[in-house]
Amino acid sequence: MPHRLRARTDLRRRLFEILESGSVGDRTSLLVDRAIITLIVFNLVAATVESVPALAERYAVELDALEYFSLVVFSVEYVARLWCAVEYAPYRRLTPVMARLKYAVSGIGLVDLLAVLPFWLAMVLSADFRFVLVLRMIRFLKIARYSPAMRSLLDVLYGERRALFGCLIILIGAALMAAALMHLAEGHVQPEKLGTIPDAMWWAIVTLGTVGYGDVFPITAAGKVIASATILTGLIMIALPVGIIATAFSEMIHRRDFLVTWGMMARVPLFSELDAVEIADVMRLLRTQHVSAGEIIVRRGEPAHSMYFIAQGEVEIELPEERVVLGDGHFFGEVAVLRGARRSATVVAMRRTSLLVLDARDLHALMDREPRIAKRLHEVARNRLKREIVGPQGDIVTEEIEDSKTPHA
Repeated sequence: MPHRLRARTDLRRRLFEILESGSVGDRTSLLVDRAIITLIVFNLVAATVESVPALAERYAVELDALEYFSLVVFSVEYVARLWCAVEYAPYRRLTPVMARLKYAVSGIGLVDLLAVLPFWLAMVLSADFRFVLVLRMIRFLKIARYSPAMRSLLDVLYGERRALFGCLIILIGAALMAAALMHLAEGHVQPEKLGTIPDAMWWAIVTLGTVGYGDVFPITAAGKVIASATILTGLIMIALPVGIIATAFSEMIHRRDFLVTWGMMARVPLFSELDAVEIADVMRLLRTQHVSAGEIIVRRGEPAHSMYFIAQGEVEIELPEERVVLGDGHFFGEVAVLRGARRSATVVAMRRTSLLVLDARDLHALMDREPRIAKRLHEVARNRLKREIVGPQGDIVTEEIEDSKTPHA
């Protein structure tokens, strides 16, 4: 029984990793994400096409097949996510029932439910649920789960909700003030359009939004002055929330990139002895690079401009007589950079790999500032030269020929 329970737990954890974007290089998770995103896009296109009667009739069979297939896929996905809810970090201290209930009533859980429930009800109740066609557009919100940019934007909107709510209150106040002034100035001239403040509210909102449909416009001098002031106020009102969101979004992106780079550096033993201040200083010199499986990182014979640290993933060094595999924590390419030579080996990513790249000029600057790193790099270079791993024209970056599975200390 314990073995069966353990197997069930392992299966649930693996399913959670697949659905919630596992580690870098998890091909199954990547394929599932891309498949669901593609299916969501097809659903949005289908919902748009189906609103055109001629196209809906012509492609009725294909559209119905896509809908039934999507309904099954999204339903299975929802049940799987509900089962894996206990693996979410915030829910791990809860009972399985409470964890799943928490997920079900969460915002993203409700989106998943609304993506399938109305369609099942339409079939079970055999009623005319044409309005559920519009609900297909809700499936667009599911993309937020798979898009870091959309998740970041939603987080920004939630984090700045108080400031944005304040902007909304100011906008409502400005609209009321503009409507009252325009009613006072032109209510007697255009009673059918501006005879009451509620009537004038439409003009105020359209003008503050700088849309200007032209269905209502001032004809008196006083009205034109009020309209001009309202337009200028509208420009300010638009710029205010845009500035808040743009600033917060930029800060979040920088913060996320900082955390990602910090986490990648933590996997490189060469930087393990640095303190937080020194790591932050080194991070300014590094840039991240993500490569897919089979992609060539450096090619034999090309000039050496950078050295590379493997934060996560695996690369293969193609030597003339053998191939060497390097994994997390290893680095390569420093000898040719230090000697100003050309590459004497080709390096290929074995799977999706995250690299930290250090350009030659920054490498020398780092070695000048950090004697510990300079000492370690020189030791590596000397060892490679002594073993004649380095050719006369460059580096064959294989410090780990004897112990390729052991990261640098």
